Amino acid sequence: QGQLVESGGGLVQPGGSLRLSCAASGFTFRSRWMYWVRRTPGGGLEWVSTIDSDGSNTYYADSVKGRFTVSRDNPRNILYLQMNSLKPEDTAQYFCAKDDSGSDRGQGTQVTVSS
Repeated sequence: QGQLVESGGGLVQPGGSLRLSCAASGFTFRSRWMYWVRRTPGGGLEWVSTIDSDGSNTYYADSVKGRFTVSRDNPRNILYLQMNSLKPEDTAQYFCAKDDSGSDRGQGTQVTVSS
């Protein structure tokens, strides 16, 4: 159980930046690895990034490596995704999740990259 609430999405031009946030509640956030996944238009869920429980280790899909940064604030139960150098192909609904398949995820926040 527990709840995940994403925010921070929006419309941004190519090359721009956004920071997504995910507020977690109802479970022991600090002990869980956390994930970002996304659903592109017409596609399935795609894994984006993983962060371990204390933030020491992070992992990224090749498509976002070097542009996105995942982080977390355990005392505040918040997960972040800093997205830089955004591309039109990053357009998707972004979800934070408790598993890498995204089966236990929040309601998502829409990111649209377009000029």
